Amino acid sequence: MAVGIIINNKNEVLISFRHKDKDQGALWEFPGGKKEGFESIESALKREFREELNISLEEFSPLMRVEHRYDDKYVLLDVWIIKSFKGEPVGVEGQPIEWRSVKSLRCEDFPSANAKIIKTLQAD
Repeated sequence: MAVGIIINNKNEVLISFRHKDKDQGALWEFPGGKKEGFESIESALKREFREELNISLEEFSPLMRVEHRYDDKYVLLDVWIIKSFKGEPVGVEGQPIEWRSVKSLRCEDFPSANAKIIKTLQAD
């Protein structure tokens, strides 16, 4: 899965709320999603941000990869730092989005696979 982290000049990160009917629903998440077919991870990241937030990514770089096993599945998160984009983020799918202080992120508000991402962001 391609995951993108956007941090603004106030040290706030953009997060979105997962719909209750989705897997790991009713939790906050870092935007992104699954690769399709032979799509590259970079293409998936660009597509997901366009589809979910109506923004075009311009510059981004890899941050980390997170492997996590839930009771019913395994996930691999390919996490990228978004350095620049065009547009104003909006929740295209009706999902709430917000800028939240990096220091205020709480692991329990996110799917457990995101804990390593949060700890890495807060260590900086």
